[in-house]
Amino acid sequence: MNSAPITTWEGAEAYFTFADKPAVLMLIAVLGILAGGYTLVSMIKHENACYNYTKKKP
Repeated sequence: MNSAPITTWEGAEAYFTFADKPAVLMLIAVLGILAGGYTLVSMIKHENACYNYTKKKP
């Protein structure tokens, strides 16, 4: 089943905007890690608060 309109990969190109800038790649990676860490900490705080709230009810 070879129904793709592409018949050859000659001349195919890709543009990676920050591929030659390691500082920008590191910044993006650190921001992603910080966002994930913040999400995890916020989730844990929320779950603990909900657990403590429901535990107090008779």
